[in-house]
Amino acid sequence: MAVPFMSMYITQNLHRSIADAGLMITLFGVGSVFGAMAGGYFTDKWGFRPVQIFSLILSGIFFVLFGLVNNFMGLCALIIVLSFFVEAFKPANSTAIAAYSSPANLTRSYALNRLATNVGFGFGTSVGGILASINYHLLFWVDGVIYVAAGLLILGLLSKGRMIRQSSMNVTEEVVGMSPWRDAFFVKFLSMVTVYMVCFILLFRLAPVYWKEVMRIGESTIGILLGMNGLIIAVFEMVLLQRLANRRPNSFYIVSGVVFCGLAFMALVLPLGFPIVLAGAAVLLFTIGEMLAIPYISTFVMNRASELNRGKYSAAYSVSQSVAQIIGPAVGGYLAAKWSYDLLWLSLVILSFACAAGFRMLFRRNVGLG
Repeated sequence: MAVPFMSMYITQNLHRSIADAGLMITLFGVGSVFGAMAGGYFTDKWGFRPVQIFSLILSGIFFVLFGLVNNFMGLCALIIVLSFFVEAFKPANSTAIAAYSSPANLTRSYALNRLATNVGFGFGTSVGGILASINYHLLFWVDGVIYVAAGLLILGLLSKGRMIRQSSMNVTEEVVGMSPWRDAFFVKFLSMVTVYMVCFILLFRLAPVYWKEVMRIGESTIGILLGMNGLIIAVFEMVLLQRLANRRPNSFYIVSGVVFCGLAFMALVLPLGFPIVLAGAAVLLFTIGEMLAIPYISTFVMNRASELNRGKYSAAYSVSQSVAQIIGPAVGGYLAAKWSYDLLWLSLVILSFACAAGFRMLFRRNVGLG
């Protein structure tokens, strides 16, 4: 609920520059890197259940604190701690899905989890836009309470039962238990994922500011636009994956998803004749790309891991997203402030298409892994 509006909170409520908003989101990424690594380590050590519970509850507490602090430097320090616990949840959550899923249903299991996530995201951003239009501080209070409630629900509802998934993955002895950072192909794969995530993050972090400042779209409408992403995924992703199952290699859908990402940014560089239509088209194209790319990327990561290092591979995937949060907003905010949003969007079009080509070359050289 709160994170998509952080850049707007910094620019609209605290009256800081877009570059300061980019710095804040970059610091969110810094904390996320350490949080992802810690979350993966403790997931392999303690299990996914306690890591999810503690990370959610502590995230909620720090979200409430974030809404109480007005000093910019204090917020910069606080957001690193906040993002640490937010990101520590992700490796544990990914490991939980893989643990309770059968191998044949792994992609659909991730899609089902994304269904739940995006129903929450769609509802949360829509309500978040309304709350932001009333008072930005309400946004952090409500989000904080929801995080704590989610942690308590896992404590009460998620079984401690043993992991039901048996190891049936096609991995070599060298992969079993090894660090993901020693897996050369996986590191190359993560580099491409990081580039894609830079584009992914910038649409949700800086595009709302562009819609507000340049397109003159209100906060509540921006919330609805962002909520479209979650709603479309909730309604169509499971059906789409069911229809696409076994028709093409997973790599084909990853590449196609990144291409759609580039098309979404193309919609933002068109002349501003109908701002809401262009913003809606960008969200629609981007969402199609997300539905194609993200579930298959998640499946690849889990299939590359073994029972012994699933948390570490999940953490490495989360780290790639966190690194993107460090690089993307800082560079994107600088480009937008120094030159123009049009240059930023055009750069992201080129970067997206280059990333798609990179994924295609990577999988073509490793045919059996696509």
